[in-house]
Amino acid sequence: MMMSKLTLQMLKALLIVDVVIILISIIFFDIKTLWNTQFGFISASLVMLASMKSYKRMVDARVELDLVTIDDSRDVIDKLEDPYDLYSEEVTEEDDKSLVDVVKDERQKSKKNSRTLSQTIKDAKTALSLYRIAAYIVLILGFLYLNRHELLQVPSYVLALSMPMLVVVFVLLSNKESQTEDTLQ
Repeated sequence: MMMSKLTLQMLKALLIVDVVIILISIIFFDIKTLWNTQFGFISASLVMLASMKSYKRMVDARVELDLVTIDDSRDVIDKLEDPYDLYSEEVTEEDDKSLVDVVKDERQKSKKNSRTLSQTIKDAKTALSLYRIAAYIVLILGFLYLNRHELLQVPSYVLALSMPMLVVVFVLLSNKESQTEDTLQ
């Protein structure tokens, strides 16, 4: 299986940033800082890459099973701010229904929108992939190792944890800009 161009760009960028972090840690700080930055950076990189891979597999599985659902009637912010559509501009005048009828209608709507157990298991199976679980185990064990051997320096560890996320976002944004420039030309 061949890696995509974007994944290779991310790996190269992560490797370059890791080398820079190693050099800065060796030149300006002590060995404890080097240990913290390496444990934090490598484990966070594994978590990011594993999450992206499992998310890609989940999306591919949904596309393969033709479970792609698009609801363009409301935008994402509208759904988050008003999940039950209480403040919609469209006012529907309903007849005077009894409370029992309204409750029955709402129960039928919620049953229609509920997911089956098999659908939930399929999504959970791809979301909780072995890649992600292994990456989180590496993250936890690295933290526990540093803490147990009294090597943990929280500022350098947290800084190293945040770096892979910034690198991946930077690569994704630069890739998006280059694709946009290619389509405009």
